[in-house]
Amino acid sequence: MTGSIHIDHFTTLDGVAQAPGGPDEDPSGGFAFGGWQVPLGDETSGTQIFAGIEATDALLLGRRTYDIFAAYWPRQTEGPGPDSLVARTFNAIPKFVASRGAPDLSWSGSQLLGPDLTAEIATLRSRYEQIHVVGSIDFARTLVAEGLFDQLNIWVYPVVVGHGKRLFPDSGPPLALQLLSAEPASENGVVLLRYGSTGRVPATGDMSEA
Repeated sequence: MTGSIHIDHFTTLDGVAQAPGGPDEDPSGGFAFGGWQVPLGDETSGTQIFAGIEATDALLLGRRTYDIFAAYWPRQTEGPGPDSLVARTFNAIPKFVASRGAPDLSWSGSQLLGPDLTAEIATLRSRYEQIHVVGSIDFARTLVAEGLFDQLNIWVYPVVVGHGKRLFPDSGPPLALQLLSAEPASENGVVLLRYGSTGRVPATGDMSEA
């Protein structure tokens, strides 16, 4: 088996991925727009998100996102709502955590990644078909910088917040991607873009020679 690493991100039109789900999720840097995603949720984008969750064989998370998930999802298993569907999937599949510290891994099925990230990713690809990185901006940046991903799934929301953490910082590496699909916009103007890794840097040219 050769599985794939998917990085799932919700971003504003200006590329900010910080704290989409709530004001207390990540207020670092004085970020004042936590929860910007919530008012723009709709049936179409929700269906897309849940389809990705159902296809997930394992979660690969940074420490902060893991702590948020571990505090929430184990308690959401009751009831018919969408949270219970997500909770049952997340609680059942393996969770792999990237951390230099010693996090509490009491959430069922959780384990710490080893220090050799390249080797760990190779092992995950050999064991699981779809491994998804959700949120985890700092860790996702590392995967992108090291070329240790296969697909970016980016939901772009029609809001601009001006500042905040981005998957692609100014100091990030140059990267050429392949567009795999662009889903029709949802009712609230959310667009899902899927990109594949090419392992190349952007090409350049001269318009005067066209």
